[in-house]
Amino acid sequence: MASTADGRASGAFIAAYWIAQCGNWLGLITPVTLTIAMRIAQIADPAHKMSQLGMILGIGALASIIATPVWGHISDRTTAHIGRRKLWMIVGVAGGGAGLLLMSATSNIMVFGLGWVIAQIGFNANQAALNALLPDQVPEAQRGRVSGLLGLTIIVGVMVGTFLTQFTTGSPYLLFMVPWMGTVLSLAVILPMFKDGPAAAMVDACGGVRQFLGSFSISPREHPDFYWVWISRFLVIMGMSYIQVYAVYLLSDRLHQPMSDVPRLMFINGSIGATITIAVSPLSGWLSDRIGRRKPFVIVAAIIGAIGLVTIGMAQTVLQFLIGSAIAGVGMSVYYAVDLALVAAVLPDPDNSAKDMGIFQIANTLPQSLAPLMAPAFLAIGAMQGGNYPAVFIAASAFALLGAGAILPIRKSS
Repeated sequence: MASTADGRASGAFIAAYWIAQCGNWLGLITPVTLTIAMRIAQIADPAHKMSQLGMILGIGALASIIATPVWGHISDRTTAHIGRRKLWMIVGVAGGGAGLLLMSATSNIMVFGLGWVIAQIGFNANQAALNALLPDQVPEAQRGRVSGLLGLTIIVGVMVGTFLTQFTTGSPYLLFMVPWMGTVLSLAVILPMFKDGPAAAMVDACGGVRQFLGSFSISPREHPDFYWVWISRFLVIMGMSYIQVYAVYLLSDRLHQPMSDVPRLMFINGSIGATITIAVSPLSGWLSDRIGRRKPFVIVAAIIGAIGLVTIGMAQTVLQFLIGSAIAGVGMSVYYAVDLALVAAVLPDPDNSAKDMGIFQIANTLPQSLAPLMAPAFLAIGAMQGGNYPAVFIAASAFALLGAGAILPIRKSS
């Protein structure tokens, strides 16, 4: 069902894969972009909400950094009859729900943080397995198109999550568990759509802790392209993380919007971004496949994203914020559309794709840990009332530009 007679990924599988990615992002990204900040504003001392937001997101991202490649490694070696990917999709979605349920049930900031760690570990088990489906199930000739479609999934997850949040603000349970139900539904869609079997027996399966840890080592001399793609993604996501982490407080503190109105504004922002992504991302993936090149798309996309970040930082009105987000959205739509295909082309070992994609996923999650830790230094520059958001987003723009430059040394994909 995953492939056609000529070995191409079927349309039904691609649609189900897209829905599954949307669902996982719905459960995972809605807290990162909106509901964690809203809940912390309710349960934390207002004077400490920024530092506590940074702490919660930071420890959650650290848990993700560790969990994703470990889950990938385990998935690659899973010999269960249900299959090496499907088992961890199910376990991951269940674990993510358990963490979100704990967050819903507490007003204690430390227990709240523990819940987010559990949720991150769970969702990233599912994400590690989903990431591996691209090299597992999609041939090289289709990866640009599929990657382009997958580039839509984050913004769709954000848009759906912010839309739902407009109606769930009265209950912490609904705030976190309603998006998770979307993850459950998406899991039900993808599981029947591809064949999955147990991994072949591997001689290193019981090789001890040292051999287990050593399996995560990838030689930069033998696989420099993988490292350059990793560095590029890390730097670009470092820049874009500041939108995810601080959009809520930028709207409330710098642009003086009431917190009760923030979900509506975030939904408008997400809708604009989704429209842009729907228009730009599939076209970018198609063009990339058509001309057989990836690097120019990724470089230009990161530069456009950097321009959008500066525009956000200089915004004096909500309209200017929305314009900056739209510009950044164009850049990230192209970037996500093509960069994942570039990653799949430079993976070191096809037999360990989930583990290698898990290592690459660190480039997505580590910035979510570092950005909140670094931001207070930029916010404090000049002692501006409400924080120096222009300095934050200028720094974010610089990260994105450096990410564009990191693409240049890659040799394998033109």
